[in-house]
Amino acid sequence: MGVLERVNNILRANINDMLDHAEDPEKMLEQIIRDMEAAIRDAKGQVAEMIAQEKMIKRDMEQGQELADEWARKAELAVKNGKDELALEALKRKKDHQSHADVYRQQWEAQKAGVEKLKQELEELESKYDEAKRKKGVLIARRKRAAAEAQVVQTAERLDSIDYGAELDRMERRILEEEARAQATAELAEESVEEQFAAMEADEELESELAALKAQVLGEQEEEV
Repeated sequence: MGVLERVNNILRANINDMLDHAEDPEKMLEQIIRDMEAAIRDAKGQVAEMIAQEKMIKRDMEQGQELADEWARKAELAVKNGKDELALEALKRKKDHQSHADVYRQQWEAQKAGVEKLKQELEELESKYDEAKRKKGVLIARRKRAAAEAQVVQTAERLDSIDYGAELDRMERRILEEEARAQATAELAEESVEEQFAAMEADEELESELAALKAQVLGEQEEEV
């Protein structure tokens, strides 16, 4: 299983877990981004390790090949000097080193292919990460817009549920009642003033009547005298 496939499995598992727990979509997107960042770091570490192993295998291969080439030269030198036994020994060692070098070459080629595959998967993962970051902003904006639209609908529903005609009628009745009370208060105040003047006029009539009575009584007394 490749690095990208393992990462995809991890991301799918995390997304499914968040969906099961009904997490907030915005938080889910942020968590997915963080998971991808962690996956990229992990993939880069694996690629670096594979590259280091490739370099070590290549070094062992080159050293084995150098030794094989060195013993091949020694075998030629022994033949030129008529040293057949030394030439046979040199050829034997050259064969051993060449065998080791060939094994290392096969390992190196396989390791190199693995490294190239990991690099490609890492590039794909980084591309998906960049795409996810771009989509995150768009998706969050879309979610906020949807939430705003839902709020508008809810507000409209609440407004529709209110009978503004009845509310206005009730308010008008309250105003009429207040106006009636004010008029009643004013009328009472006016009546009080009129009553005071009427009382004053009644007092003046009594005073006049008293004065007339006094004058009459005093006049009759004078006549009797």
